[in-house]
Amino acid sequence: MENRVEQLRKARGLSQEEFARAIRVSRQTVSSIETGKYNPSLELAFTISDFFGLAIEEIFVHERGVCDEKK
Repeated sequence: MENRVEQLRKARGLSQEEFARAIRVSRQTVSSIETGKYNPSLELAFTISDFFGLAIEEIFVHERGVCDEKK
């Protein structure tokens, strides 16, 4: 799943550490989300979307493959 977390965080002028404190996770968690190594729980995704004032779909993008498409 791709996301815009790093782009949005940087636009606010926040370091990973500052953002992590704001959403109450570790800096390593933020790093892992930004690099796509970790997909956040639904609860954390809502926390992130609330922080930025955006819908989850505006931050996290699930790219469906051909096999996933319904016919």
